[in-house]
Parts: sequence; structure tokens; C-alpha cells
Amino acid sequence: MRTADHAVTNLVESVLAAMGYEPVGIEYVQGAAGSAVLRVYIDHERGISLQDCEAVSRQLSGVLDVEDPISGHYDLEVSSPGLDRPLFKLEQFERFTGRRAQLRLAVKQNGRRRFEGKLAGIDGSSILLEIDGKQLELPFDLIEKARLIPEF
Repeated sequence: MRTADHAVTNLVESVLAAMGYEPVGIEYVQGAAGSAVLRVYIDHERGISLQDCEAVSRQLSGVLDVEDPISGHYDLEVSSPGLDRPLFKLEQFERFTGRRAQLRLAVKQNGRRRFEGKLAGIDGSSILLEIDGKQLELPFDLIEKARLIPEF
């Protein structure tokens, strides 16, 4: 997974905790020509509004400017996890057991990198994914990206 380094993660998570938000996940994506994006996903038991994202963005911008944990220019994006919620932590895979998800691995497992199925929990540091009635065990460390599939 493309996550921010520990110093940035700890800094962002401490700001979110002080503001009463759940840190869903943090991504740092380096783009072409030196552009970069620090993407922060937040949640709250009452849901997330545009005003929540704006408030967190203002607070985080100030703290990140003062602490300066990231060298170079980057854009800060603060977002709700949305219906296709990204999954970053083992606990999140366990929390959403029974829901359908898409996973992309950094390297092939069982001859493929992309998987779609029902989350069946975790086993140690592996994700259990049920596909067509069969359960696969995928190492958490190999997951490059994971998202819930919206159910309507």
C-alpha cells in the first residue's frame, strides 16, 4: 500500500484524534514532474460533511507547515472514505468481514494480482477472502490497494 511514512502518519493521526475524527488511512502519492498528493481519509460516527473536510484540511495544513515532515511541494486532500471505502489496516479488514471487496497485490499470488470477493476475516497477518465458495489467504504485506465494493 502507498502509505505515508511513520512520522507523517503519527503527526496526522494525532491531529485527527485531537479533533475527534477517526483516521481511516493516509496515502502519499508521487506523481509525474515532481507533483505529489498527501491524501487523508477521515471518518466520524455521524458521517463526514464538506465542512468536516475543510476544518481538518485547515488544521492539518497549519500543523504540516510548521512541522514540515515532507520535503518538496505536495497537495493536501482530505476526504471521507466514501461508499467504496479504502482499507488500510488489518483491523479494517476484520471490521468489514462479510462485505465484498476488491484487492490489488504488489506481486502475483495464485497467478494473479487482482482479487474480488467477500471478506472472511483475518488470520494473523493475512486477509481471508472468499471467492466462489473457496477461501484464499492473502498476505496483508502484499496488498497494494484495497476497497470495499458498494452494496445498494
